[in-house]
Parts: sequence; C-alpha cells; structure tokens
Amino acid sequence: MKNLTRRDFVSMGSLAFGAVMMNTASASPIFQSKGKRIGIIGLDTSHAVAFTKSLHDNPEKFREYKVVAAYPYGTKTIPSATDRIPKYTSDIEKLDVKIVDSIQSLLKQVDYVLLETNDGRLHLEQAREVFKAKKPVFIDKPIAASYKDAKEIMNLSEKYNVPFFSSSSLRYITGMKEILDGKYGKVLGADVYSPATIEPSHPDFFWYGIHAVEMLVTAMGVGCKSLTRTHTEGTDVIVGVWEDGRVGTVRGTRTGAAAFGGTVYCEKGAVKLGDFVGYAPLLEEIVTFFDSGNIPVDSNQTLEICAFIEAADLSKNSQGRSVKLTEITLK
Repeated sequence: MKNLTRRDFVSMGSLAFGAVMMNTASASPIFQSKGKRIGIIGLDTSHAVAFTKSLHDNPEKFREYKVVAAYPYGTKTIPSATDRIPKYTSDIEKLDVKIVDSIQSLLKQVDYVLLETNDGRLHLEQAREVFKAKKPVFIDKPIAASYKDAKEIMNLSEKYNVPFFSSSSLRYITGMKEILDGKYGKVLGADVYSPATIEPSHPDFFWYGIHAVEMLVTAMGVGCKSLTRTHTEGTDVIVGVWEDGRVGTVRGTRTGAAAFGGTVYCEKGAVKLGDFVGYAPLLEEIVTFFDSGNIPVDSNQTLEICAFIEAADLSKNSQGRSVKLTEITLK
C-alpha cells in the first residue's frame, strides 16, 4: 500500500462523507416524495429565468419538474444585480411562478430549491434556512464568497442530513466529459480562460472568474499545492502547481470579446475545450440529483475552487508571491 499524505486522508474522509450522504439521501423520506415543485431564491440573475423557462418548455426532458414559487432577493446591495430584479420578477411571473415575500414562505410551498442569489455573501444564511427545512438544494455559483462560508455550508449539510451541490455551468463545457471519462488518457496540465469581471464586494474570482477556476479544477482534479497571480487592469493570469508537479493556468479577461474555453494536455494529445452550450447540461444534473439524491460534484473540488480563489487574491495583494493553498485551508 502506498504511503498516504495528509491530503489523501482528507480526500478519503470527504469521499466517505459523500458516499454516506448519497446512500442516506436515496433512502431518506426527502427523496421518497414524488413532489416535483421547485422554488427559486434570488431573482437577481438571468439563471433564474433561464432555468425556469427550460424546465417549463421541456417537461419531458426535465422529468416534469416545475418552478412554482420564487423569492426575489437576492442581493440588496450590488447595483448590477439589484437593477435586474424588477425585470426578472416580471419575466418569471409570466411563466406562472408565484412571487413570495420570504424564504420561509417559499419553503412551505416547494420540494426542492434552486439557490440563485447572485451575492455569494448571502448563501450561508439562505442555505441554513433551506437545510433546516429539509429541502435538497442546488447552490449556483459561487457557493459562497469565502472558503470559510463554503466549509460551513458543507458542515450544515452534514448536520441536517440534507444533500446539495454547487457548480458553474462551465463544468459541462463541450469536451470536458470525454476528458474525465479518460478518452485521452491522464490529464497532464491545462490552460483555461473566461471573463473575470471584478465586483468589489467579493474576492475577485468569486464573482465571475470562478467559471475558469471551475473548469481548471474539474479537468485537473484536486491537489493544487501553490499558485501565483499576475494582475493588470484588463487581465489576470494565475499559475497553479499541483502536488504531483502538474501545472494549470487560468486567464481571466476584462477586455475584448467575452469567451470561455481552454486546452487540456493529456497523454494522448492536447484537447481543446469547446463551446459553452448553455444551461441544459447543468439542469439535467440538477433534476437527476433531485430525483436520486446522488451528489454529482465532489465536495473536495468545490472547496478547492474556493481555496484557489482566496489564494489568488492573497497572491495579488502580496505583489504576486507564491501562495500555498494551506495558507487558506488551515487558517
């Protein structure tokens, strides 16, 4: 048997927890209910309307799940998000969704929850209410606005025995599935890119650049040891070094045309990630999760994405020095 590192033990523990959660979830009365009523928290993002429209326009594809109620807030302090709420509230009402005045009211009327609030700082307290009500939930990106809050959300999920997962839609970018299925052999490295708009209320890459970080960690897996970040007004480049010596990079852009993609270097060749194909692949994973209780995204990856982002901010604020992820995870 190989010698196990500290990370091995952490990973094994997390995977064991995930297995327990999946088995418990499948047997739980939560998932024995035939209800397919979904509630949305947060109408400050286009995702809320896009998900609802897809579910209602394709009932057979999405197994008859339907959004029946929505609570609009959501952030009350970020203008780029609050400005959207009136329009998205009007749009979703036209899709036969009831607007409610509190999360508590919403939870009494639904079986499952899409936590769509754009402001990651609110997710911990919103998720706490959902877990207490025993409603399985998908938490849209970012899971939170800090590693600490993300970890606490994990703890609450375990405490209340209510499963959840969080993901960017870019986890399902064209080409990623074949890479993860091993079609091209072992992943040796990756370079990915996405827009990285900065919102002052959040650590930089939690707001939008999280899409690129999620692509990188999805392709490379967990195990980033350290990183450095180069920051300019229009561009960020983050270079991460994994424990086994592999290197992965993120390029976040704030000028030029918005684009998502990358190259993943595998044993059998360099594989280009394709187009962003919309929200359908993610939505399929969400309804499968609601059906089964099986968690499709490893919690190790979700937490490493958060640690990676905080470490990148620390590197930026330290004039680009190399930062170990343990400086975040062991605080």
